[in-house]
Amino acid sequence: MKGGRSKAEPKKADSKLAVKKSAPAAKPGKKPAAKKAKATKDPNKPKRPASAFFVFMEEFRKTFKEKHPNNKSVATVGKAGGDKWKSMSTAEKAPFVAKAEKRKTEYNKNIEAYNKKLAEGPADDEESDKSKSEVDEEEDGEEEEEDDDDDDE
Repeated sequence: MKGGRSKAEPKKADSKLAVKKSAPAAKPGKKPAAKKAKATKDPNKPKRPASAFFVFMEEFRKTFKEKHPNNKSVATVGKAGGDKWKSMSTAEKAPFVAKAEKRKTEYNKNIEAYNKKLAEGPADDEESDKSKSEVDEEEDGEEEEEDDDDDDE
């Protein structure tokens, strides 16, 4: 076979196609970015209220499931609900908007109460716990000294 490669010759990789794997060069004086940890969520914090569309979807899901009991797809329900919401007039949307506003006002009251509790609560608890423990430690120390004096006499 003229011009053909023999099986004994190893194939060489094309240098243009080769992928170079090297670590990205760090700039001098720069530290690598550290991953930021997510802030922990407070389980007592009130949840944000649903928008008018989601209030509508709560009701729409029930009616859609009654009409289409065999449909298991969440995407289909969401798509149908979105299409219906877009086709509704503002008058038809009004009851859902009203429910959403009611939920929002209730949420605002709850979040204000939560923020007041958060601002007042931990500061008072920490100080009172700290002062109690310091007082207890001082009393323990005085009692031990008094006991030692009684033994010497």
